[in-house]
Amino acid sequence: MSLMGLLKKQGYHIVGEHSAIKPCLWLGRSIKSQGSCYKAQFYGISSHRCVQMTPCIACNQRCLHCWRPVEEPYTVESWDRPEVIIDGCLAEQKRFITGYGGTSATDKVRWKEAFEPKHAAISLVGEPTLYPYLEELVEMFRARNMSTFIVTNGTRPDVLKKVTPSQLYMSLDAPDEETYLKTCNPVGDLWGRVNESLEVLGSREDLRRALRITLVKGLNMLDPEGYGDLIKKAMPDYVEVKAYMHLGYSRNRLPREAMPHHEEVLEFARKVADASGYRLAMDVELSRVALISKDGNTKPLDL
Repeated sequence: MSLMGLLKKQGYHIVGEHSAIKPCLWLGRSIKSQGSCYKAQFYGISSHRCVQMTPCIACNQRCLHCWRPVEEPYTVESWDRPEVIIDGCLAEQKRFITGYGGTSATDKVRWKEAFEPKHAAISLVGEPTLYPYLEELVEMFRARNMSTFIVTNGTRPDVLKKVTPSQLYMSLDAPDEETYLKTCNPVGDLWGRVNESLEVLGSREDLRRALRITLVKGLNMLDPEGYGDLIKKAMPDYVEVKAYMHLGYSRNRLPREAMPHHEEVLEFARKVADASGYRLAMDVELSRVALISKDGNTKPLDL
């Protein structure tokens, strides 16, 4: 089955030629007042007003811990304009939300709010920096009074020099090149680009910046001092240290035992914090994630 077919089977809604959107688990829970994503606690994002999307389902890494069917290649023949992607994604988002109107569990105030999303998480699947109009896409979301996250694997430092999201996330899933090649399985040796991107982040003091370390036991949960040295290059505002979750297609590549417990995540986060000169700011046990920051504090995103 093609990548497009596999994504549809997983519940992704394809928009145009190469974009996708999928309702997050926390979208529904938030509409029902049953909790929120850890990003609500860390950054003040309202889960029921968050659009989880991507402008590019293709990726140049095949990370072992990725939930998606990364083994299937996808070539984009022609690129859609940003307005086509945004209009299509927001139309699909409204379609998801409409279905919650008929259940008694729905918080009607939150349900009505959800029809006016305030945030776009550009992070669903694939690598968004491969989309050539990413800068324009962010600007168009901003024009609609929506904040944005871009989550990137750091293989396009040229793009990271230009984009201006509300917060720029970069995955940092290895403390060294050998671990990177084993964990992220890139289409080429892109470790040099990852390091260049860390330096770019270090120069982007005009942006809120975050690194995300996804910990996989037996693979990349090692050398906190190595992670600390790389964090010092980027000097991000925040570092998320999060457990790999044994879900989706990653179950074909990794054993369940590769998923760390929250206590193990916290212990490793403290070591990374010590190595980088950061401090533990917050943690959410349900999501097995810890947040470290320069001063041990966190500030809500300006929405």
